[in-house]
Amino acid sequence: MQKPAITAVPVHDLIQERWSPRAFNGAPISKETLAKLFEAARWASSRFNSQPWRFIVASNDDADAFEKLASCLFDGNYVWASKSSAIVAVIASLKGKPDADPNPAFMYDVGLAVGQMVLEATANGLAVHQMAGIDRGKIKERFNVPDDHAIICCLAIGEMGEAANLSETLQEREAAPRVRKPLSEFVFSGDWNQAADL
Repeated sequence: MQKPAITAVPVHDLIQERWSPRAFNGAPISKETLAKLFEAARWASSRFNSQPWRFIVASNDDADAFEKLASCLFDGNYVWASKSSAIVAVIASLKGKPDADPNPAFMYDVGLAVGQMVLEATANGLAVHQMAGIDRGKIKERFNVPDDHAIICCLAIGEMGEAANLSETLQEREAAPRVRKPLSEFVFSGDWNQAADL
């Protein structure tokens, strides 16, 4: 199922094609392809090149490891994300470097890295659905995440599947049109809430 964005101005095809489905077909992802996604993240920019991103990956070719991470999702996400090919926990080092002061931009830096992963996934024919509905305490405990790290979200990654395999409620969400605020609501110039002339 394709749902290209209806953009106000032309953008790159990868941005237009990227969206967050819930229907996955579970086809295995090769280690080489997964490595490409993390390599894309690796080359994101970050404050002082601190590279605060950390990832825990579980592929469905290892059922125990996959379930260990999948079971940390809230039930509403587990029901569909457990059909994906890989799940990734996104974690941030709060300092970036062990001897550094706290990094005030760690969320921004990690977001850039994940953004690059998502576009690389799209370029490789994969879909990514990012989820905040996760049990961070379980992830911290099960994977021994250090205290000076923040668990941000999880990603479900895989090839798109058939929406018909989802519940009726999720099918409706899958088919819903993609909408975004107009530029005038979030790009300002001169003063707050004064729309930039674009």
